[in-house]
Amino acid sequence: MSKAWLDPSVFRFLRELARNNNREWFLAHKERYEQSAREPALRLVGALSGPLLDVSPHFVANPAKVGGSLFRIQRDTRFHRGGEPYKPWLGIRLYHERRRDVHAPSFYIHIQPGACFIAAGLWRPEPPVLKQVREFIADNPEAWRKAAHGPAFRRDFHLGGESLTRPPRGYPADHPLIDDLKRKDFIAVHEFADSEVLAPAFDRFLMSRVKRLAPLVDYLCAALDLDF
Repeated sequence: MSKAWLDPSVFRFLRELARNNNREWFLAHKERYEQSAREPALRLVGALSGPLLDVSPHFVANPAKVGGSLFRIQRDTRFHRGGEPYKPWLGIRLYHERRRDVHAPSFYIHIQPGACFIAAGLWRPEPPVLKQVREFIADNPEAWRKAAHGPAFRRDFHLGGESLTRPPRGYPADHPLIDDLKRKDFIAVHEFADSEVLAPAFDRFLMSRVKRLAPLVDYLCAALDLDF
């Protein structure tokens, strides 16, 4: 039997980090982070790189230690005021090649004890991007329904994020897609058990979800004039 990409030590480390979220503890256990979490996660990213190209040549799984797909475990304290300097989870982003030019959609993998999920789409787009996506949905409603509301898609994924309480300017309250047009985020989410992370086929599990999320991401790329 082939070896799993990550083993139970990753969850033990993340649980302990959640209980001891301070710089002194992390520095004392940094080698555990490297061996149990960071290095295996980077190997997993590398394994996703080739299959991802088969889904879209414009999306990247980058196993670089710095500036790649694996998010830093350190929080950006400019945006986090809770006092905890580290994230008790692993975040992996499979990003569009033009992410530095445009707020582009992405695929995201979240590994956290009891709260693992894979998601795809646009998270917190700026107002001009949000306006562009809403206009595209209003102009291309059937393709949106197929990408985000097809029965097979909705069996495994749900649309998440925040929404406006009132219709956005320019759209009537009785618009047939008003609930979607009110969205501030355009993301689809699939939660999964910790046991999936520890399975040898975790890479294939993730890619099967990426392939099923691809039509939604393709649609959002079209809305923003991005190649998919």
